[in-house]
Amino acid sequence: MTEETKEAATEKKWPDNTLTIESMDLEAQGVAHRADGKVVFVEGALPFEVVRANVHRKKDNWEKASLLEVVHESSQRVKPGCPHFGLHAGACGGCKMQHLDASAQIAVKQRALEDNLSHLGKVKPETILRPIQGPAWGYRYRARLSVRYVVKKGEVLVGFHERKSRYVADMRQCPILPPHVNAMLLPLRKLIGSMEARETLPQIELACGDAVTALVLRHMEPLSQSDLAALHAFAEQYKVQWWLQSKGPDTVCLMEGALGNPLSYALPEFGITMPFKPTDFTQVNPHINRVLVTRALRLLDVQPTERVIDWFCGLGNFTLPLATLAREVLGIEGSEALVLRSGENYVFNQTSRSKPLAPTCFVARNLFEMTPDLLRQDGASDKWLVDPPREGAYSLVQALAEMHEQPELLQGWTPPKRIVYVSCNPSTLARDAGVLVNSAGYRMTFAGAVNMFPHTAHVESMAVFDLA
Repeated sequence: MTEETKEAATEKKWPDNTLTIESMDLEAQGVAHRADGKVVFVEGALPFEVVRANVHRKKDNWEKASLLEVVHESSQRVKPGCPHFGLHAGACGGCKMQHLDASAQIAVKQRALEDNLSHLGKVKPETILRPIQGPAWGYRYRARLSVRYVVKKGEVLVGFHERKSRYVADMRQCPILPPHVNAMLLPLRKLIGSMEARETLPQIELACGDAVTALVLRHMEPLSQSDLAALHAFAEQYKVQWWLQSKGPDTVCLMEGALGNPLSYALPEFGITMPFKPTDFTQVNPHINRVLVTRALRLLDVQPTERVIDWFCGLGNFTLPLATLAREVLGIEGSEALVLRSGENYVFNQTSRSKPLAPTCFVARNLFEMTPDLLRQDGASDKWLVDPPREGAYSLVQALAEMHEQPELLQGWTPPKRIVYVSCNPSTLARDAGVLVNSAGYRMTFAGAVNMFPHTAHVESMAVFDLA
């Protein structure tokens, strides 16, 4: 926010029934304080705005309110890029920040990261990294779209849920999806509406590779020949690949007769191609992922003589690029299936390169039950890359802290000189950073936000820890 906006909001005398918004929380709510110190969360309000609000929920220490009027508007307030965004009934719940300028969104997320590190982890990075950002629209290459046939209207809805509702929003466009998928939303509604099984098709999962678009259709009853023919015709017209899911994720399979190349995405800076299946975890935003991998490895500063461990390695998104730089790489993952898939991806890339990858192996390990014994079992390494799910890597860093506090546990094992931690949850990063800095003997040298999900309140980040 500009200083002019802040001063205008704070210095002028406003009516007694207004609130001055001081900041924005991770639910994209404006945060204000009443004269008695009570916190008020206001949906739809932006930092340094002066607003009137309707309180709809009261607790002893806080209140929740909905926006009635913006008395003084922020210079960072913009017109949302999607007609389905807003606070109105039936509004889509997929985005929360479209009314805030994209650059200001990043500032909010950076502030949220720093606040979590300071308040929860009791740590402060020595250097704040420049935020990683990319396209604000058309970036979402993965999405789970709900499907609902509304019998009374004789109409099919395909999209995200309404705000705070289990109902599917009546979406006719979605500009955060790739343009070719956005253009498919209404044809998908028409397709499902024409099928005999339209009342038992609850979900379509989207997975886009660099050259292939896959759609996974969840069907709760066997599909008729006419329904299968309709899917084939749609695939031919819109150049998509249908996969079918009859029950759990393990039942997902390519529709019989479907043609096309396998899904994959490239990390061109490292000469790596990553094949994947539509239900595999891959980053939602491929533009940011390429920059993320490049920055993480640059910060890790891997040398040709070094051994590196990639914790929570998944399909090898970081592991295989690491294998272009290091002497040896170990990828550790909780899922046996992903260990198998990452090994296949290593072989695929090894056979397609002129310069071989470093020796790399993958093992399955319960990363939420780590111990000093298991750390020694995996061997010492010069550096770590840690990319956990939202739960974080507490067990892993706690085991490292135990070895620092009880040197007799080391038994010749040495801790990594540097750790790069990629996070999708600032609160668990802050918790783990507190352990690394306050108990495991590390300094937090860098940290910064990653805007993987523009227009949403989701905060991704990256931090670097050096052995003190």
